[in-house]
Amino acid sequence: MTPAPSSPSRRTVLATAATAAAAGTLLSASTSQAAADAHKRPRKAVVFRNVRPFGARRPVDLTVVDGRISDRPAPGDAEVIDGGGRIALPSLVDAHIHPDKTSWGASWVSRRPAESIADYVAQDVELFNSQSRSIAERAYGLMAHTVTRGTRAMRAHADIAPAYGMAGVEGVADARERLKHALDVQIVAFPQHGVVRTPGTAALLEEAARSGAVDHIGGIDPISFDQAPEEQLDLVFGLADRYGVGVDIHLHDTDDKGVTVLRGIIDRTRALSLQGRVTVSHVFCLPGLSDAELASMAEELGELDISLTTVAPSRDLVLPIARLREHGVKVGLGSDGVRDAWSPFGNADMMHRAHILGWVTDVRLDEELSACYEAATHGGSDVMGLPRAGLTPGSPADFVLVQGECVPQIVVDMPQRDMVVHGGTVVARGGRLV
Repeated sequence: MTPAPSSPSRRTVLATAATAAAAGTLLSASTSQAAADAHKRPRKAVVFRNVRPFGARRPVDLTVVDGRISDRPAPGDAEVIDGGGRIALPSLVDAHIHPDKTSWGASWVSRRPAESIADYVAQDVELFNSQSRSIAERAYGLMAHTVTRGTRAMRAHADIAPAYGMAGVEGVADARERLKHALDVQIVAFPQHGVVRTPGTAALLEEAARSGAVDHIGGIDPISFDQAPEEQLDLVFGLADRYGVGVDIHLHDTDDKGVTVLRGIIDRTRALSLQGRVTVSHVFCLPGLSDAELASMAEELGELDISLTTVAPSRDLVLPIARLREHGVKVGLGSDGVRDAWSPFGNADMMHRAHILGWVTDVRLDEELSACYEAATHGGSDVMGLPRAGLTPGSPADFVLVQGECVPQIVVDMPQRDMVVHGGTVVARGGRLV
């Protein structure tokens, strides 16, 4: 215990050199025709009237043209939607979630004690085998719920292991397809059972990377769990380099083992020129570093554009987001597992996660509370390589409308998302998909 693909080669079949010139000619012609057709099509324009961006005192009209915020006068035939004086805020981004594991929407699951990742993994398999609904159905239910709570995008980790084959990836991909009008999803093939310690997993990772079904491949605690750090990292980074996918590795170790793995990730990112394509999740070893050690590590992470994610599990384990960002490190916030074998808790509501971030870090000031909301929005966008939904001209028209006074108050009170807009289209109202 995640679209704007970071690598365009992920789903692209390259033309041979012999046909490249001809393909280029055809592409040029088709592109010109597409541009001409687009010019003929009527532009979709919507005016969201009487809204208050970021809690501004005076309401304004937000004009959206073809899914983007516009500062031009609205066309006369634009659709008009009344915001009722509500606050408009950027939609949320879940940078780390496991929708394939969830029991969301099903009967209560009673859990047994667990003391290690191996124990949790065994209970994962039991839960998987006990569910009457498919992964696709369960993942869709949870992912649709996130839309109603204002989530515009997520990076979804799907378990891949001999116990499941490709079922997790395929189930989440099915849910992604059903929600493509409302939610941008990146999928990580995540080897929860270990890459090396569980024979057959490495072959499944390669199958997933080669198939184009996933955006990233993962790893997990190369030293403490897999007990084969060099072999795991070489395999994962080799597949990423070969097939043009990203990397997103779970790293739970809080001690020198975590630091050693992080340095191995840095070295391989640099050696393979994978800048901007690597994420490390949790990274519990960073909060315990001295100021000097943290600054040195953060400088390297920022230089190589290695992103990090946190789920704000506790004061001692949450990443020092502000310090990391000083060095240009992108840090996203995620909800992790939701009502699965690992925990009965979780609701996949990223506004609630921003609230938790503020709670565990004991913030009090308005700017600190607003920073929690930014971590749950722009932080995740940066990690996923998506344009920020900043309510500024040209930005994606992805926003939520809520009743409230200001951003800090909203982080504390977590009001209902009265309206959720994705690409200028209303996709949820009053907690229900449209």
